Amino acid sequence: MKYFSSNGSAGSRAKVALLVLGGLAGALVVGSAGAAGTDSRAPSVVVKYSEQSLSTDGGVNDLYRRIMYAAAKVCPDSSIRDLAAQAQIAQCRSKAATQAIRQIDNSKLAALYATHSKNG
Repeated sequence: MKYFSSNGSAGSRAKVALLVLGGLAGALVVGSAGAAGTDSRAPSVVVKYSEQSLSTDGGVNDLYRRIMYAAAKVCPDSSIRDLAAQAQIAQCRSKAATQAIRQIDNSKLAALYATHSKNG
């Protein structure tokens, strides 16, 4: 399962982070942990950015915000009364963000994520 791919064109150094959650998102939809795996129908969101945008704090903050928004899109809310589902959704979102940030491999973005994860 791919979470990140580079744009191979010579004129553009833009990269794309893909948040694909076949595991937890699939289990939430089907209702069974056995559904975890690589499912081509798993929800995904493309978050585009450029290496140049990561050279500024504002660019890093913007990308972080967009990654978290994308994670919320692929791991949507369920009933507020279903605490087990809420825990699975939180885990799904965390997994999506963690995987995308690891694939992007930017120390400023990783530090920002670590700070927000620690503080809630």
